[in-house]
Amino acid sequence: MVAADDEQANSHQNLEISNKNSSCTIDDSKQEQLKKEEKEEEELRRLLLPNVDELPHPPPSAVEANFKTFFAPDFMKPGHDQYVHRHANGLCVIGLAKNHVAFKDKGGIVSVDFNVGKSDRSGIKVTGKRKKNAQHFEANTALCKVCTGDGSYIVRCCVKGSMLEVNDRLIKQPELLNTLAEREGYIAIMMPRPGDWLKAKASLLDFEEYQKLRN
Repeated sequence: MVAADDEQANSHQNLEISNKNSSCTIDDSKQEQLKKEEKEEEELRRLLLPNVDELPHPPPSAVEANFKTFFAPDFMKPGHDQYVHRHANGLCVIGLAKNHVAFKDKGGIVSVDFNVGKSDRSGIKVTGKRKKNAQHFEANTALCKVCTGDGSYIVRCCVKGSMLEVNDRLIKQPELLNTLAEREGYIAIMMPRPGDWLKAKASLLDFEEYQKLRN
């Protein structure tokens, strides 16, 4: 009778040990599965959210790819900063640099008037390969007048050459100057002669020089 009781007790003890071992095995298996899932999740996160330093640089804009930008700081007057985007073919796109004093007025630029000097610049139409009707202007010739709620400012050619066109969209959409001054908000397109360009270039700053000046 005693032997039977001992045998039954041993059986219960062995069963408990077996259950514990089985439980440990299950826990270990769960932990391994969790670790595996965490590793997979970390790998997926790494693929979906790569290191910012490893991302490729954004492609250059059309202006950056096709033009070299120069600046005429304080042109004729303090704070009258203008840019010159020069294409490889010699064309020069003229506009207001982002640090131009007009942008500092409350509300920004509200109107553009091309009726300056002795003629309305927006009325000049150049035609044909020979640029018939193109007018030749000096670097200090006025292109237009931009107006803000606080005053008005004269924008000038910056380079000596033939004026091929003005951006007459600005007459109806002067807000382009406030938002896209270096692109759709350009003022005019000039074509200087090679010799005149070299003289103008000597007085202009490149991007790095201008940033250093203004920063």
